[in-house]
Amino acid sequence: MAKTQLNVRVDEGTARAARERALERGMSVNRYIEELVRQDTGEVGHTFVEAAADFMKQYESVFAEEFGADREGTREGRR
Repeated sequence: MAKTQLNVRVDEGTARAARERALERGMSVNRYIEELVRQDTGEVGHTFVEAAADFMKQYESVFAEEFGADREGTREGRR
């Protein structure tokens, strides 16, 4: 994949934090920022949402027993 240079101005505290976190993770600041952007644009978020949906489906009966079936119609804006 071709790379594009992006210059960003941040305060010294933010720059220091980025350098420290990248170092802790054993990666360049560039790679660290790339990963943050990917996470923010949803690649990781989609995986989380899918896992949460699977969890809810798997334990739906447990939640229904605990919280009651009368709350069934309150999802997705239905009341």
